Amino acid sequence: MKDYKKLGLKSGLEIHQQLDTHKLFCECPSLLRTDEPSYEIQRTLNPVVGETGEIDVAVAHEATQNKNFTYQVFDTNCLVELDEEPPHNINQEALKITLQIAHLLNCKIFPVAQIMRKTVVDGSNTTGFQRTALIAHDGYIEISSGKIAIDAVMLEEDSARPVSENENSKTYKLDRLGFAMVEIATGPHMHTPEEIKEAALKIGEILRACKVKRGIGTIRQDVNISIKGSKRVEIKGFQDPKMMITTVDKEIERQQECIKKKSCQKEVRGALPDGTSKFQRPMPGAARMYPETDVPLLKISRELINETKKNLPKLASEHRSYLDKFGLNPELMKLILKKNKVEDFKVLIQEHNNPNLIAKMLTLFQTDKPVLIDKLEEILQKTKEGKISENDIKNIMQKISQGKSLKEAMKKSDINLKSEAEKIINEKPGLSQGAYMGLLMGKFKGQVSGKEVADILKELL
Repeated sequence: MKDYKKLGLKSGLEIHQQLDTHKLFCECPSLLRTDEPSYEIQRTLNPVVGETGEIDVAVAHEATQNKNFTYQVFDTNCLVELDEEPPHNINQEALKITLQIAHLLNCKIFPVAQIMRKTVVDGSNTTGFQRTALIAHDGYIEISSGKIAIDAVMLEEDSARPVSENENSKTYKLDRLGFAMVEIATGPHMHTPEEIKEAALKIGEILRACKVKRGIGTIRQDVNISIKGSKRVEIKGFQDPKMMITTVDKEIERQQECIKKKSCQKEVRGALPDGTSKFQRPMPGAARMYPETDVPLLKISRELINETKKNLPKLASEHRSYLDKFGLNPELMKLILKKNKVEDFKVLIQEHNNPNLIAKMLTLFQTDKPVLIDKLEEILQKTKEGKISENDIKNIMQKISQGKSLKEAMKKSDINLKSEAEKIINEKPGLSQGAYMGLLMGKFKGQVSGKEVADILKELL
């Protein structure tokens, strides 16, 4: 067992999360493409001095690779991504989402933000830089051991998507370039792997409450780690909660070896599946930042700050507390939270006081063509009036999803179920009730309810 206090472990997180909007500096949709590009362009990128008048060490390192870059262009790209047109005004929806995230992180909002260029010459941006703006500062989250400082919340554009690489060149897709993305940076105030993991999960919960993209690749998380006698190291790709503690422990062991060999250096490393990491490049500094001159200062009004604070989304933990009151089946509760159906649940529970049924209607009973909430309200109203049996709701929803009106879906098929059951029992004697039920349900495919079939079979067997 490591003594993390004695080791002097200090750690902070950097989390990048794509927002579910169109792109940040143009109106192109934020879509990833799997088809063939419309055409390709080639570029070479050169390092430039930053605001300090120097070329950043990480930028200089990337420039030594001497690579040429090919960019695949799609019909969902425009001239902004090709760096043939100035950036448009910043995406206001993305700004509002970022402000909500900043509020949930207890941050102070800057009334004016300068959009900056961050020099990047690894080919991941056609311009040779990434646009970023510092939106909020000095916030915090609370975990079991106390408060963790949130140093900064930034709104920035995502990079192009790598496709292939060889010794002299690298190919990127321009589909992802320009996606709106929030970056959250904590202070170096976590001193055990468990604190790091808990903080990462807490920030993740806050992000998922807001309008962000979901799925693999939509969130990228880095961890900064140092111990006494060593230098800060940034590990990229620190995503998997199952591997977080292992990754931190292995980095501590690597830094201990570096201290013994007197070979410690500030660097960026990439996380590997076994918890170890590999060198990527030197640690970047402030020398790669300089002002973006093609867009005006970003002014954030008091009205916008107040509006976004007034309409904050609930966290999953708050939703879970609300759903707990209804005694929901745990698996149904998970589905409601996963499919983000809590608000719909609140509406429908006013119509009919059967929480588990409503949860099933919002999740298990839905098909690829979901039945919308206004139609679900009508179904529940008819149920309250005694015109629809609860046992028929699933079948009715399936018929509506196939294009039928509620009136058509409510019509009972002209089926003599008892006669049909007797016929199957005579044709296939000796089967179990479950087998007969499966045969009848399969034959009538949604035209009869499971309860109707079960009642008839109970009578006949």
